[in-house]
Amino acid sequence: MGVNVIQKQKGVALWRQISDRIRANIASGAYDMTGMVPPETTLAQEFGVNRHTVRAALSALAQEGMVRAVQGRGTMIERRDKFDFPIGRRTRFSEGIGDQARDLQGVLLSSETEVASTEVAGRLQLEAGSLVCRLEALRKADGRPVSHSTMWFPAERFTGIDDAFRRSGSITAALAACGVDDYVRDVTEISAVHAEPDDVATLALTPGAIILINRALNLDPQGVPIQYAVTRFPADRVQFTIRS
Repeated sequence: MGVNVIQKQKGVALWRQISDRIRANIASGAYDMTGMVPPETTLAQEFGVNRHTVRAALSALAQEGMVRAVQGRGTMIERRDKFDFPIGRRTRFSEGIGDQARDLQGVLLSSETEVASTEVAGRLQLEAGSLVCRLEALRKADGRPVSHSTMWFPAERFTGIDDAFRRSGSITAALAACGVDDYVRDVTEISAVHAEPDDVATLALTPGAIILINRALNLDPQGVPIQYAVTRFPADRVQFTIRS
């Protein structure tokens, strides 16, 4: 057995663990010499599982668009460049993707005015019981979903920000419509998890796909918190570049 032998973990399917390993190998360029994923028999031996389990893992990756079965040849890696999303003092979605895509879209999925949770109130430095505007937004680049955001804004200051975003598809433009012409990033926290069912549907993923979670706090020029956002990015479509 090789060093990649999969360990049985409670609640984590073997095919999912294998698809994660293959996905990581593709990302690291481990198969670049051939442009093909190794044969099922080779992978089964490498991971210490049967071919059916390997086949399920490859099927999931095919649904994600990462690989494609070619009759008589095997499983070919689909070359899709990731969008490079820079994170810095002034992080903007449209400017960040820039000329990497011909068409950028921001779609408002839903909006609500609600009582801030303990976490949201703490992030926005609001008193307990304060109202916030919550926006759910989907962003697409050349028709491909690249992020799903849940964003909170102090309701008293940002009444109507949902309509402003619906019209413009841009948070920067929506904030400007509410009187905030500039803002800066205070905190960015990044983690990686398996996609939940809602994100699988919204971001057009397969079960088990990896998403990058970006928790961000933005401040106005006076240093007052104006936006807290939790954004989910498909790990196979977007990479982050941290800039000073």
